[in-house]
Amino acid sequence: MIELEVYARGLRENDAILQLQSQMNIIPKVRYKVDANHDLVYFEIDEPCTITQRQIARVFESIGLEPRFVGDLPAGIPLGSETGRIPLSK
Repeated sequence: MIELEVYARGLRENDAILQLQSQMNIIPKVRYKVDANHDLVYFEIDEPCTITQRQIARVFESIGLEPRFVGDLPAGIPLGSETGRIPLSK
């Protein structure tokens, strides 16, 4: 199991926690717990890891929050890519 902690300032405001919940419901093998008093989310990810750091960041960005990974990032979770390949035209 991989454990990860993310700080997202503003998580406790408005309906951000509900939005986070709806985003997380579509990601398999990832459990999370929200500490709304401190704007923290604790993740537990089953191995093999099916999510990247970039995908986790996008979850927060999609609801208007800037995620900050707390501590050292676990080696078992891939970084992911910010860009995709551009297909060559024929």
